[in-house]
Amino acid sequence: MKKLFLFFFFLILSTLPTQAQPAPYYWQQHVDYTMEIDMDVENHQFDGTQKLVYTNNSPDELTRVYYHLYFNAFQPGSMMDVRSRNIVDPDGRVRDRIYHLPEDEIGYQKILSLKQNGEPVDYTVEGTILVVELNSPIKPGTKTTFDMEFKAQVPRQIRRSGWANSEGVEFSMTQWYPKISEYDERGWNPNPYIGREFHGVFGDFDVKITIPNNYVLGGTGIVQNPNEVGHGYEQEGRNVTYKGDDLTWHFKAENVLDFFWAADPDFIHTTAQVPDGAKLHFLYQSKPDVNGTDEENAAAIKAWEEIPELAVKAMEYANEHFGKYPYPQFSVIQGGDGGMEYPMGTLIKGTGSSVLGVTVHEMFHSWYQNVLGTNESLYPWMDEGFTSYATSETIAAITGREGNPHTNSYRGYAFMVSTGNEEPLTTHADHYVTNRSYGINSYSKGAVFLNQLKYVVGEETFKKGMLNYHKTWQLKHPTDLDFIRLMERESGMVLDWYYEYFVQSTKYIDYAVDSVAASGNITSVTLKRVGLMPMPQDVYVEYNDGTTEIFYIPLRIMRGEKPAENEWKRTVLEDWPWVYPTYTFEIPAALETIKSITLDPTARMADLNADNNSYTAE
Repeated sequence: MKKLFLFFFFLILSTLPTQAQPAPYYWQQHVDYTMEIDMDVENHQFDGTQKLVYTNNSPDELTRVYYHLYFNAFQPGSMMDVRSRNIVDPDGRVRDRIYHLPEDEIGYQKILSLKQNGEPVDYTVEGTILVVELNSPIKPGTKTTFDMEFKAQVPRQIRRSGWANSEGVEFSMTQWYPKISEYDERGWNPNPYIGREFHGVFGDFDVKITIPNNYVLGGTGIVQNPNEVGHGYEQEGRNVTYKGDDLTWHFKAENVLDFFWAADPDFIHTTAQVPDGAKLHFLYQSKPDVNGTDEENAAAIKAWEEIPELAVKAMEYANEHFGKYPYPQFSVIQGGDGGMEYPMGTLIKGTGSSVLGVTVHEMFHSWYQNVLGTNESLYPWMDEGFTSYATSETIAAITGREGNPHTNSYRGYAFMVSTGNEEPLTTHADHYVTNRSYGINSYSKGAVFLNQLKYVVGEETFKKGMLNYHKTWQLKHPTDLDFIRLMERESGMVLDWYYEYFVQSTKYIDYAVDSVAASGNITSVTLKRVGLMPMPQDVYVEYNDGTTEIFYIPLRIMRGEKPAENEWKRTVLEDWPWVYPTYTFEIPAALETIKSITLDPTARMADLNADNNSYTAE
């Protein structure tokens, strides 16, 4: 009976309308949004309609659904407000600002009506979550249609979404619509919004936005009526005239996790083309900071004028080394409160010295979040950390910077460990005790995780694995274990230990050259594992005659060894069982011929005490 059930279960899954899957058991939900909104720019409000066709590709019958109402977080007494006022290190952009918002500056999304397949349904609003009790269950492999009327007020810009950001951008429209929650192998994900991360359902968006015709828009998707809206989207040589005071922008986007847009009357709109790739759009204010000096704004304009060429180079490098960007466009838009990623684009601050770095970082979220759609609430280190790693690699390549591009990530991680307040990478983004721990873990330790994995499996294996990861999991929802298993298949190694120590625990690495002893023409070297996390070892020996050699010590629990990574002479030694605190090996050379012995010469291992990592002849 069990075998018969499994046969029919997989038969159902094989017929569901999903993309090619990385495994026979994999499934994901699908959504189709059709939305129209009418902006009241004076009152920062809009009326909206939403038609949502929801496809249940899961093996489960659904009797309830959840929507996110993110704007409701921007109200005094909301969970986001209370969290910000009670955490020991509040985000400087938020602090107690939500608590002091007047009525006409709060945010809200009010549901005026909601129907399932034409029939009204019961629903309740619980803060930033809309709970919907279905009239008819959504059976596996079937669709249902929700029709909604809603009214929203855009909050004053505090965090990510809002009007009148600190530089004067009118509208940064993110998390602006009622967004259905993701249902995946872990069940529903109706996390209340407290200002951290997001998780969404891949789907198609058809969006119409009516707004005064002097506003310039950019965001997710492709403009469907470019010759009507103009503002740099029209065909070359086409003259655009407006028939009324308002203009309706029509966008479409396919297979994306979300939909964002921004608008300002003063936006300059320029474009650049990635060879054999996406068209890039850049939208920024003619005066990037309304409160800035002439000198500051001149510098900002210069940075924005330089970004297109560098962004093209960055995307070319990314396409080659991390997998090709699958969408036809990407927009870099001034807005928001720093830098934040969205499908097919980003909102960034328009001033400051790091416009390039922020642009490339947010662009890479189109690999590690918006294309490889990890649940960033559960795995923020796979979102921010992988993005930080790729950003540093890319900027170093396109600018010619030398040295380890991840030095700052290693420093950040080491600092966090030194505080004694480190939390495991498995901590849910919303539940970190401090913002600092969340930030350093997600960005720094996440980047170290990848660069150190390169040390474990070897550089070429790692590079192939990253490309295969993109190929296998693009436009899907990989988990942490999906990534580990893929790298195991790529390397032929067992890597569960690496995940368990570096992700699931806060145990750290510290190895030492414990002793070096002479015995005729043999030099005996003893290494010591001081920290609790085991690692394979590259032991670099430099001789007085200028020659060099690597002695490679695999871990037994790896059940394999990495290939040689360079032209250095290499000797593979017997593996090191992790329970042994010390390991002794012999160098077939007299001690007096040895200049130095160094652990991890490429500095990819996050050894927290470098002072004991080497021996140097006196």
